[in-house]
Amino acid sequence: MRRFILTGAPGSGKTAILRQLELEGFSVVEEAATDIIAASQNLGIPEPWRSASFIDDIVQLQRARQLRASQQSDQIQFHDRSVICTAALANFLGYGISPTLSAELELIRRETIFERQVFFIRNLGFITNTEARRITFEETLRFEKVHEQIYRAHGFELVYVDKAPLQDRVAKVRSFITTYNSP
Repeated sequence: MRRFILTGAPGSGKTAILRQLELEGFSVVEEAATDIIAASQNLGIPEPWRSASFIDDIVQLQRARQLRASQQSDQIQFHDRSVICTAALANFLGYGISPTLSAELELIRRETIFERQVFFIRNLGFITNTEARRITFEETLRFEKVHEQIYRAHGFELVYVDKAPLQDRVAKVRSFITTYNSP
């Protein structure tokens, strides 16, 4: 099984690309941070990212989703973010790398869970805020750079998907996986 990560800053269009890939029959593994935020807000916690357990909660949900997805027989899976993104988020928020996050980073490195090529979805030039996404466009640009640095520091190769109409972005991803030969 080949597991590809789609990453990028909030509001870059990752979800739209993933939804289209899913409609085309590819297996998709949902990201965890937005769901952790929404669940916490439903419990009356307006800014869960301020909680000491926020990063570890994301790591645990990501891990559970990745394990469930590993039981599928799909040839290719697309993961909406990964634990590397969670490390980028921890960095961006000024948190350290917790033992839980560190152990998961080591696990994905040791077991080569994801393909080394990561689809890095570039920003669209604006940000649309939601209850879970409260970030300025300037912060998004900084967060995008943190993502790039963290992925490179962990030995991943970034395959850039630039701003373009959705069908062109999806075609770039599809073209890459069609021509890419896994070792």
